[in-house]
Amino acid sequence: MEAIQPCLTAVVRKELVKHQDQDVKVLLATCFCEMTRITAPEAPYSDDLLRTIFRLIVGTFGGLADVNSHYFSRRVAILEIVARYWACVVMLDLECNDLITDMFRTFLEIVR
Repeated sequence: MEAIQPCLTAVVRKELVKHQDQDVKVLLATCFCEMTRITAPEAPYSDDLLRTIFRLIVGTFGGLADVNSHYFSRRVAILEIVARYWACVVMLDLECNDLITDMFRTFLEIVR
């Protein structure tokens, strides 16, 4: 944990987390997923910060409808990590029910 602490701190800077560019959001969500994967089963961030991170991650799923996007494979990788490491359970523990609803609504819209 000590070795990756600078990375954990760098990716949660406000100017990154609140960035408006969709490409930055996808890349940041990828970083968060990898950090979470590396530190599992311990969460590397506070509950409030995790809620913000999950909001960012769920927001990237809307782009799964565009299979020609240059970030499509990254979005799929994010989805795989969320599924593999049971992030939905963590989201439920954090009472992110609205995000889970949004996530499944997005998936159903994409499939439709």
